Amino acid sequence: MLKLYNTLSRKKEIFKSLKKVVGIYSCGPTVYWNQHIGNMYAYVHWDAMVRFLKYQNYKVKWVMNITDVGHLTSDEDTGEDKMEKGAKREGLTVKKIADKYTKQFLESLDLLNIQKPNVLCKATEHIKEQIDLIKKIEENGFTYKTKTGLVFDTSKFPDYSRFAKLKLDKQEAGKRVKVDPEKKNPWDFLLWVTNQPNHILKWKSPWGIGFPGWHIECTAMSVKYLGKEFDIHTGGIEHIPVHHTNEIAQAYGAFKKQAARYWLHNQWLLIDNTKVSKSLGNIIITQELKNPLAFRYLALTSHYRQGLNFSYKALESSEIALNNLRELITEFKKDKSKLRNIKPYKDEFIKLVGNDLNFAQGLALVWKVVKDKKLNNKEKYALITDFDKVLRLDLNKAIAIPKKIKELAEQREKYRKEKEWDKADNIRKQIKKQGFQIEDTKQGVKIKKDAE
Repeated sequence: MLKLYNTLSRKKEIFKSLKKVVGIYSCGPTVYWNQHIGNMYAYVHWDAMVRFLKYQNYKVKWVMNITDVGHLTSDEDTGEDKMEKGAKREGLTVKKIADKYTKQFLESLDLLNIQKPNVLCKATEHIKEQIDLIKKIEENGFTYKTKTGLVFDTSKFPDYSRFAKLKLDKQEAGKRVKVDPEKKNPWDFLLWVTNQPNHILKWKSPWGIGFPGWHIECTAMSVKYLGKEFDIHTGGIEHIPVHHTNEIAQAYGAFKKQAARYWLHNQWLLIDNTKVSKSLGNIIITQELKNPLAFRYLALTSHYRQGLNFSYKALESSEIALNNLRELITEFKKDKSKLRNIKPYKDEFIKLVGNDLNFAQGLALVWKVVKDKKLNNKEKYALITDFDKVLRLDLNKAIAIPKKIKELAEQREKYRKEKEWDKADNIRKQIKKQGFQIEDTKQGVKIKKDAE
């Protein structure tokens, strides 16, 4: 039984799929800059969620958007379009910026063993769908026009403040009113932006030449690929008060009902207890990590609703743990014992992870299996590789020891036998410098990958 914490109800709910195929929509990246490990932290968890559903024999359709127009720097209705800002920063066209950082995002997915969503859809390739959806909202009487474009009238949606528990009566007039004094309420938001002659990306529409508001793309594309009602919508906690609140309003305006049934939100990843910020210069991208799967391991040691405080020390500990698991798996694999009943452990894995996607407890169970003396090594191998279908840490992947390192280890053994201790120790140090360590055991010499 899977329980998910639903932001809509502020409680854990038993998951019941609406259709035979579980429909999931995840808010994807705005591709004006590199996606850093703070961004990728969320996608690690959503990927593991999709894998866990498949592990339980659900069929899944996972949809994610790529925002390449309309996301303003304020996340609301003010500021410069982030895509145009990125283009100016690097002296490239908006399309080249979008292509460059979409590629970086896709590379990051691969490095972290995050499967590509079934549908990865770009906002600029779905302008027609966005215009058609806005027309429905307009036909239902949820809009009005101002000098800046077509605006969603939140007063027509009585539950507008409910999702984010907004206190609208105490909310300041806000930047949006300063930009557009014709707005009836400061929290009313633009569906289609007009009268922006200097905006690079613009299209013809019934409301004039312009571009879509940021929020409409997610409603249009989720509904196109998943239907007017679907199961799960994911995103960061920063999306709750504006982006997701406005998505809910748009679905109500178009279809008079809630589109997503379960709303899941991840807490942030911090770096040394500080929020990741370009202005602070503390951004780390996946491509800079020596061992990206050590980061995936680290991310899964936390709960998605609690977030993670990243440090290189914690990453090093995760790499050591990951390497140790792989070495153990290599040994477990050799066992030819009889495989007995391992179902109780599988059931426990489903129970632990099924409690609101608690992958940290799933990882803890892996180590419990390792230490369980009642299990033979073949059973340990079967269980851990089975759990790795969800965790996707490539635990069955043997650590490759370079030929040069093996030769140095052999030379060290020769010196040890000749009692040339200083020479043997110097070779050990050479091996250490190249990222490996020597361990002398009763069974002989073992070469292990060293964590930096």
